[in-house]
Amino acid sequence: MPFDVREFPGIPPDDRASSRSNRRLVAGWLFAVCAMLLVMIVLGGTTRVSGSGLSIMEWAPFRGALPPTSDAEWERLFGLYKQIPQYDLLNAGISLEGFKQIFWVEWVHRLWGRLIAVVFFVPLVWFWATRRIEPRLRPRLAIIFGLGGLQGFVGWFMVASGFLPQTTSVSPYRLVIHLTLALLLYSALLWTGLGVFARYRPVPAEARFLRGTLVVCCGLVALTIVAGGFVAGTHAGLDYNTFPLMDGKLVPDGYGRLTPFMLNLTENIPAVQFDHRLLATGTALDALAAVVVGLLTPLPRSSRAAVFALGAVVALQYALGVLTLLNAVPATLAVAHQGTAILVLTAALVALHSVRRVRPTPIPLPAPA
Repeated sequence: MPFDVREFPGIPPDDRASSRSNRRLVAGWLFAVCAMLLVMIVLGGTTRVSGSGLSIMEWAPFRGALPPTSDAEWERLFGLYKQIPQYDLLNAGISLEGFKQIFWVEWVHRLWGRLIAVVFFVPLVWFWATRRIEPRLRPRLAIIFGLGGLQGFVGWFMVASGFLPQTTSVSPYRLVIHLTLALLLYSALLWTGLGVFARYRPVPAEARFLRGTLVVCCGLVALTIVAGGFVAGTHAGLDYNTFPLMDGKLVPDGYGRLTPFMLNLTENIPAVQFDHRLLATGTALDALAAVVVGLLTPLPRSSRAAVFALGAVVALQYALGVLTLLNAVPATLAVAHQGTAILVLTAALVALHSVRRVRPTPIPLPAPA
């Protein structure tokens, strides 16, 4: 069976990690954690658009895994929430039942993060102890686990920024740090899983140009998502709800009004939204170029399918982004747009991985005289 977890009879312990059955097992575990991370990112988007992220004012990694079980505990937590500016400025007079609604969204988000830690750590220990992890992967997986722990701290660091005076939401900078680390974790897990699972298929030397195009695409996708984090953090999507122009102009008025200029990239709403649009358009054009090059390059069937899938999901995401903008960022579309962004990243990494090894074109030898 592909995911048979029994012992490998007749295989020396040091060779278990490289067996096909074991590689599928380890890859399946890594892909499962990736899927959980995707859900986590969607839950994070739901928490953000529902304004639920500041409803839990305590960072209790272990004790917080249990929800409130008594009226007294609910009242205590509600009392803590009443002490932060978001309550006075946005939710003054909210009932206990209303507080529970936003509390549960954030609690599920944190609980899911704890479950990811368990699903990653427990199999990691077992695979490591039974020598089912290839030695070359052990340092990488240890680093990924460490980054996962750091992500939990960064999440609280982000939430704490929303407790400052006259503040009703988290810092856009801390939000983007949290998002960027999530992207790094997801990409590292997915790339590692693909390396464990995929069979190496030779591709012709002509695929080098396609590989370069896909490397650029992966970079553009990551930058576009990060720029989208600043759009979300500054609520820039609520302005300029027209497309393709911004209030009738290609480049909006006031693009560079802040000094120093770099602040425009992160705090100036016209610039933040324009940059996100520009990066998204660049990503779409690069993906289109990859599809065209993929058509013209002799590739294995799986590689060509991966490139075409990338083009399709980028087109879907671009259309979804425009629809979200034109409708002034409704919650459902905003969360769907964030989740689909991770699918775009997935497709880009899978496509790149499928052409990562280039076989040099053999030079024909002259026929004997």
